[in-house]
Amino acid sequence: MRADKKLIVVVGPTGVGKTAMSIRLAEHYNTEVISADSRQFFLELNSGTAKPTSEELSRIPHHFINSISIDEKYDAGKFGV
Repeated sequence: MRADKKLIVVVGPTGVGKTAMSIRLAEHYNTEVISADSRQFFLELNSGTAKPTSEELSRIPHHFINSISIDEKYDAGKFGV
């Protein structure tokens, strides 16, 4: 592992600008965004989740946004594969 690698974590309540900040940071550091929001993970959960817009998703690669359907069985075992 390289000693110069950094992990930047942006946290806060829904709707305070985390997505915009994450995108600016990702563009600055030429990296990607990994979402840890359990509701943004699901395709059908849109209300109250403040998911990134299509434009925001196109600017920077995002991981774990709209990943699976709420009807699909998913667990830590599948995540690890």
